[in-house]
Amino acid sequence: MTEVQTLENLKTSAVAKPNDDAPMSLMTGAGFRQLQRVATALSSSTMVPVQYRAFTEVKEFGKVTGYLDNPAGLPNCVVALNMAVRMNADPLMIMQNLHVIEGRPSWSSQFIIAMLNSSGKFSPLRFELSAPGEEETIEYTVNVWKGGNKTVEKRTATFRHQSCVAWVIEKETGDRLQSPTVTMTMARDEGWIGKNGSKWQTMQEVMLQYRTASLLGRFYAPELLMGLQSREEVEDFIEATPDGSGSFAVDINDLRNREPQAPAVQPETTDAEFEEQPETVINTETGEVSEPKKTRKTSSPKEERVEELQKEIAENLAEDVKEAKTDDLPNFD
Repeated sequence: MTEVQTLENLKTSAVAKPNDDAPMSLMTGAGFRQLQRVATALSSSTMVPVQYRAFTEVKEFGKVTGYLDNPAGLPNCVVALNMAVRMNADPLMIMQNLHVIEGRPSWSSQFIIAMLNSSGKFSPLRFELSAPGEEETIEYTVNVWKGGNKTVEKRTATFRHQSCVAWVIEKETGDRLQSPTVTMTMARDEGWIGKNGSKWQTMQEVMLQYRTASLLGRFYAPELLMGLQSREEVEDFIEATPDGSGSFAVDINDLRNREPQAPAVQPETTDAEFEEQPETVINTETGEVSEPKKTRKTSSPKEERVEELQKEIAENLAEDVKEAKTDDLPNFD
């Protein structure tokens, strides 16, 4: 039986219906809208880390006294969701293990070990730790604030010489894959131990295993880590400390290989930058020249030179007009 078409049916069928099942993506309109919807919902949750929330808590003496907007929360959620899509992983798992230190995303070492063990490409990750050797004490300096003044203090750290290697068996070939050897001598020479609050001073065996696991993953499974370093690696190269809001603070003097900041965007020129002046007029009888209509309040040397040339041209033209005979001028009446 033929369905009778009515005007209302035609109006409804002509309207494009939103695709709620579109896969999340940054490259398509429907996918990006879906990505934004999920990111908006997650950024409103208190179950995600602070850097992904649409708001930040204001605390006084450990008590929440208010909230502030976090403009970077929603964009951070979008980036984390995009990484989850590319890795075919759960978004919450990515957000819980992706740490942002001075703008650099990094994985927790526990997450790297879990990714290697669950990839199906390798046998479970194993470590070979040597026996602790001789004890050594080193001196290092830290910057501390006392009474509002920044001072340098000398401190000491004690460790035992030890080395570690991480290894797995590749299931496809049966080969043993091994990480580079990491030693406490390396940690000393690279300056990882001599940092204020460094875990290398108190948990050297754990840090040795974390570092070798990260190196093995970067060498033999870079597709799993998306080219990112571990959180411990980033903290060893830039001294980052928790700032109490879920993120990390970094002393500007301790940054290494810092990327240059983008130049500030120059504002567009507006009429507020000019002063109103009488319109430029050349008197054909006297040869007098008025000032330009607009001049900058603050001019650069280049702009001042241009204005001088314009004024000089106008004065030369006025002299020509003054010397010319009035009878020779065309009549515009």
